[in-house]
Amino acid sequence: MMSASQGSFILASTFALACAGVEPCKVKVVDAENGWPVPLVFLTTTHAQRYVTDNAGVAAIDSPELMGRETWFTVKSHGYGMKKDGFGNAGFRFVPRPGGEHVVKVTRNQIAKRLGRVGGAGLFAESQKCGERLDARESGEFGRDSVQTALYKGRVFWLWGDTNMQNYPLGIFNVTAATTPAPAFPSMVPPVDPPYRPFTNAKGRLCGVIERQGGGPIWIFGLVTVKDAKGDEHLCGAWSQIKEFCTPEKTGLCEWDDKEQRFKIVKTVWTRSAERPKSPRMPDCTVSRYIGPKGKKWLLFGNPFPFLRIPDSYEAYLDESKWEKVEKPTKIRARDGSEVTPASGQMAWSGYRRKYVAIVQQKFGKPSGFGEVWYVESESPYGPWEDAVKVLTHDNYTFYNPVIHMEGRDPKSPVLLFEGTYTSSFADRPPKTPRWDYTQVLYRLDLDDPKLTGEARR
Repeated sequence: MMSASQGSFILASTFALACAGVEPCKVKVVDAENGWPVPLVFLTTTHAQRYVTDNAGVAAIDSPELMGRETWFTVKSHGYGMKKDGFGNAGFRFVPRPGGEHVVKVTRNQIAKRLGRVGGAGLFAESQKCGERLDARESGEFGRDSVQTALYKGRVFWLWGDTNMQNYPLGIFNVTAATTPAPAFPSMVPPVDPPYRPFTNAKGRLCGVIERQGGGPIWIFGLVTVKDAKGDEHLCGAWSQIKEFCTPEKTGLCEWDDKEQRFKIVKTVWTRSAERPKSPRMPDCTVSRYIGPKGKKWLLFGNPFPFLRIPDSYEAYLDESKWEKVEKPTKIRARDGSEVTPASGQMAWSGYRRKYVAIVQQKFGKPSGFGEVWYVESESPYGPWEDAVKVLTHDNYTFYNPVIHMEGRDPKSPVLLFEGTYTSSFADRPPKTPRWDYTQVLYRLDLDDPKLTGEARR
């Protein structure tokens, strides 16, 4: 039994720590399989104090009342976890001490490996509390929507939608952009620290890169680099001026101006009217390249599977008469025989698998609603798409508009990288994850994983 003097000592020590500021105790969470740091792991005490690991797998335990006392931490993470004890609790206990360090191993229970967050602020904030990674870069934004990428003039061009700023929610409504070397993540192992070179205004602040064509947000999708008859590159996209929730009032095409460092409107394809209440089908989703049976080159626009194809040239891209509709599959078949309804995603050619591969966000999947992601292959971009495998789950959290990163990468690589937007939107009212909500998270698939392919490849 604790004496009165001992109790007074603990109270006095805790008060002193609180007044002086506590040097954090570093907890590092690693994958038991390979020792890689595991970002986005929740560590929760018995009094509901929650910590979230950063891109280096670090959580800085800095609560004064925990120092010097054995403390239990429940461990929870999307796709990673620990074995439950006899009471059904999964976690660990240790004694946090100022300046101390404790390593925790977790087991991955999904196929995809999480590499880290590639958007938002404080990618290494927990590590910085512990005096590490003090030179980490900040992108200037606090969260943004739906990434688009294209290889343009030897660099990766990145484009995002509505963007949260520190001084106001969704402070930029006319898309933000940046470039990186190609490829952006050459090591393909965590921790990741994207080397963005953002486009800014005269004051050095992140800014929108297209002029609005109305009162609401303007979005760009279908980012693509196409060459003209002279061989010059053009970075293009399909824009939508939004009037109400996800409802466009105008659509058209735009092109990047290197000198002005912004997108210029090339043409307006449609404006809402009584005669034309709906926009025609636009090249406004993810794009893949395809060489047809007779050697003709095509741009295939889909989400994830093609619904529009355009001859692969700048001139054809601008000519609506050259756009051809494609009937896309509405469902794909999983390995267990069930059906998966795609909501969004992207496909790409894999030289390693010698097939087209696709990352598919499932519409209303279980248990997370919009957080289920599948991998599927086909001999043709037009299908059939069968034998799909679930590669990751976000428990009651949304992961939408995933894209595959092939920019500047060897198509024969056995590693496939993809990212998507991690957000509480469309989920069942989960608590928002600090720093992570409404940002992009990067994952890795090893294409020789027998759990993925259903075959042993060594």
